[in-house]
Amino acid sequence: MKRLCLLGLIALSVAFPVLAESRLDDKPAFIEQLLRQMTLQEKIGQLRLISIGADMPRERLAEELAAGNVGGTFNSVTRQDNRPLQDAALRSRLKIPIFFAYDVIHGHRTIFPIGLGLASSWDMQAVATAGRVAAIEASADGLDMTFAPMVDIARDPRWGRTSEGFGEDPYLVSEIARTMVGAYQGKSLRNPDSLMASVKHFALYGAVEGGRDYNVVDMSPLRMHQDYLPPYHAAIEAGAGGVMVALNTINGVPASANRWLLRDLLRKDWGFSGVTISDHGAITELLRHGVAADGREAAKLAIDAGLDMSMADSLYGQHLAELVQAGDVPMQVVDQAVREVLGAKYDLGLFHDPYRRIGQVSEDPPEVNAESRLHRQAARDVARQSLVLLENRNSVLPLDKADRIALVGPLADSHIDMLGSWSAAGVAKQTVTLRQAMQAALGDHGRLVYARGANVTDDEKLVEYLNFLNWDNPEVVQDPRPADQMIAEAVAAARQADVVVAAVGESRGMSHESSSRTSLQLPASQQALLRALKQTGKPLVLVLMNGRPLNLAWAQANADAMLETWFSGTEGGHAIAEVLFGDYNPSGKLPISFPRSVGQIPVYYNHPRLGRPFVEGKPGNYTSQYFDEPNGPLYPFGYGLSYTQFSLSPPRLSTDVLSHGQSLEVSVTLKNTGKRDGATVVQLYIRDLAASVVRPVKELKGFRKVWLKAGEEQQVRFSVGEDELTFVDAQLRQVAEPGVFEVQAGLDSQHVQTQRFELR
Repeated sequence: MKRLCLLGLIALSVAFPVLAESRLDDKPAFIEQLLRQMTLQEKIGQLRLISIGADMPRERLAEELAAGNVGGTFNSVTRQDNRPLQDAALRSRLKIPIFFAYDVIHGHRTIFPIGLGLASSWDMQAVATAGRVAAIEASADGLDMTFAPMVDIARDPRWGRTSEGFGEDPYLVSEIARTMVGAYQGKSLRNPDSLMASVKHFALYGAVEGGRDYNVVDMSPLRMHQDYLPPYHAAIEAGAGGVMVALNTINGVPASANRWLLRDLLRKDWGFSGVTISDHGAITELLRHGVAADGREAAKLAIDAGLDMSMADSLYGQHLAELVQAGDVPMQVVDQAVREVLGAKYDLGLFHDPYRRIGQVSEDPPEVNAESRLHRQAARDVARQSLVLLENRNSVLPLDKADRIALVGPLADSHIDMLGSWSAAGVAKQTVTLRQAMQAALGDHGRLVYARGANVTDDEKLVEYLNFLNWDNPEVVQDPRPADQMIAEAVAAARQADVVVAAVGESRGMSHESSSRTSLQLPASQQALLRALKQTGKPLVLVLMNGRPLNLAWAQANADAMLETWFSGTEGGHAIAEVLFGDYNPSGKLPISFPRSVGQIPVYYNHPRLGRPFVEGKPGNYTSQYFDEPNGPLYPFGYGLSYTQFSLSPPRLSTDVLSHGQSLEVSVTLKNTGKRDGATVVQLYIRDLAASVVRPVKELKGFRKVWLKAGEEQQVRFSVGEDELTFVDAQLRQVAEPGVFEVQAGLDSQHVQTQRFELR
């Protein structure tokens, strides 16, 4: 029998005297025996997930835990806070341990770039590093589960939660989903440094109408299966132990009451055997959706649909017992939900040792925010790979450290905004700002002049909104000086300088849950600053900090260089400075298209083919176009520049005829034709020339990040078989139909070279 901590052994011997010796390592038998000992009230308790402090005071929560009325908690992030709650759970009649969960999205104490930034690396090792470090740090704080990864496909950047995810493409997001699940969960969920992944938001949350959070989703089954469901499926295939259910409706039925979604698709078709968890308050929201007349009906709809745990629960606790006793909910339905919750706890090793991640008091860190607990080098390495160079006219970058540099902008010295949204237990003062990093890079002899130049926004209502939950410690702090005075100071600094670096974009709260926008423009205060800086005639470098694609039409036309840095985390300042000064050659590529204006939305590279497509350079009349501005994105999916240059040969195929069950090899030669060492991403796309349903103009089916010395070349190979050619047909079957396919290879999705083959 495996070693148990003392309290775990006591718990097992008292509650499960037989199982403790003979059944603990037999999961099904252990859970079934435990179920038989549980009262209905204790079963319902296991289905309740309670937010510490927000849903009930800590004192009452301890009482509820001791009574066996709570199955898990979230929003507590230290061992000292979690240990007394586990103690309380082990005072309950059956001594069933609880689990502790939190939104660990892109780091825990060490904060890595936001999801869009991680995806911009196109490097699965970098993504895995972020996930593994997050798991190590979070589990060291006593956490068992994370509500991540967030794998919603996002094609409308007005949606604030675009920042959390990995972009617009099913293939890229699926690869990241698999990687993150593996990184969080490690080699075994029982290991003390593992976190159970609870993939979210299931399903289709990124497709809310108008990009407005919590809005409806109405989508054809074909598009659903082809474009939006694959990343969730990839996470399930990778072994994610949990699924968080979305807040939106799907074709008229809320996800949290959607039996087809949770029972037919997730469990029957995909074989998921883990625990499903509602999003915050989602069961109560069934009343506001208008599908439940009262709390009793809402609880019945959710449990019948297959929703195991109720986050921020009140309705399961109030109504499930009555529903079972009245015969309106069969006991076996409740039992199955409880079975999944107990199974998650078993997989986490909590029945073997309830303190597996909490540890002993003697092992607690003396200071939870100690510098020694951070993983700065890993964060810096990953952040550097996440930066995307959008423009670099006349090679204004990298900067010369001998130059006099004017650093301006409201985000140049903002610690809190480096963190980005959902920054877990990250501490703002531990971040490195761009101002700090540039000054450190220049040293004592550096010539850096700083001026704020503008507030993030001068819209008082917007500032009030952004600070709504943080009035005691506001995130957006306004400089009280008049706007023209701040701009004048920045212009004066610019006139003294050889080059101007402007850090502009969004505050982190502008790209967050419930922060949808009708405009993608920079706020007016920052636009005025940039126009004034442009008038000085000095080279203008924009450092963008934002959680979504922005409207950069003016910037593209007027800035000499642009570096997209997203919100780059704890070490973001150093990473950005290294790129600006040329100590690191940028290699990031966009995981999402940048529209020219909000009127183009949605704009994404793999859109369906049309009968009247617009063709660049040809007359646009009676084609699918906007006649009042250029068509296509401002910056396409997969785009990103380097300080060196690369050439890519046309693709070469090992055969031009492919039989079912076989594969062919695609090879290209990548050469670094510039004078600096660097990396780029070779991207492979497939175009199905004729099929039984309308297919996308192209689909990403492979990518390789390659580092080459100046003058070096390398052959890059991809394998293409039926898996890369399958799609969902009109009957929702996965098929690979015979016909001609086009292989496209490029360094972004627009500029490609092609070759064809036939599938017979």
